[in-house]
Amino acid sequence: MCAVAMGTQGELGILMLDTQFPRIPGDVGNAETFSFPVRKHMVKNAYTRRVVLEGDTSLLEPFLQAAEQLQAEGVSAITTSCGFLAMFQKELAARVHIPVFASSLLQVGLVGRELPEGQCVGIMTADSRNLDHRHFRGVGIEDIPKVVYGMEGTHFHHIFVEDTTDLDVELARQNMVDVAQRMVKEHPEVGAIVFECTNMPPYADAVSAAVGRPVYDITTLANYMMSSLGPRNF
Repeated sequence: MCAVAMGTQGELGILMLDTQFPRIPGDVGNAETFSFPVRKHMVKNAYTRRVVLEGDTSLLEPFLQAAEQLQAEGVSAITTSCGFLAMFQKELAARVHIPVFASSLLQVGLVGRELPEGQCVGIMTADSRNLDHRHFRGVGIEDIPKVVYGMEGTHFHHIFVEDTTDLDVELARQNMVDVAQRMVKEHPEVGAIVFECTNMPPYADAVSAAVGRPVYDITTLANYMMSSLGPRNF
């Protein structure tokens, strides 16, 4: 028997990594990003390197406990501040009784099935060297045609993976555009782009304009999920 809490739209709970980098509007960790209230819970010692670079599975239990805490505080749904937590999607969803969407990569399946035959999904990630079958299996997208491009070697990676504070927004935007353009030049079959990284949404408009493809990210998924919890009264 399924047990899912329903009702008014309410708050979105966000399981946050333990980071110091800036979170500008559009970032999942900035409350101005959303039109609904959010409640953040930082998972202590969940550093970017442990989640992105090391895939540290010892963090699973702290994230599960944090999800339970957010549920107890009354949030309507739960997401996270890192798409690499796709590897914990099934365990998080099983632990609580409210909707959980641990990663924007959950959209890859939907987007991939919308595309014409011969096209595929382009995934832009903070670090392509470490995004692999663990994450794809976690959100059930192993068999979806896709290409993956990462931000390693860029200012964006310096800020959001190495966790530094000297963010140059325009340089990060240009990094994003450059990688997206390289991806579609090398893979013109890319019909849509999904951002893995929850720090990427501030640059979605620039990427979409530069490559002429729709862009999906954690904000598109959050808006979709939260709208289902507070349906409009027509």
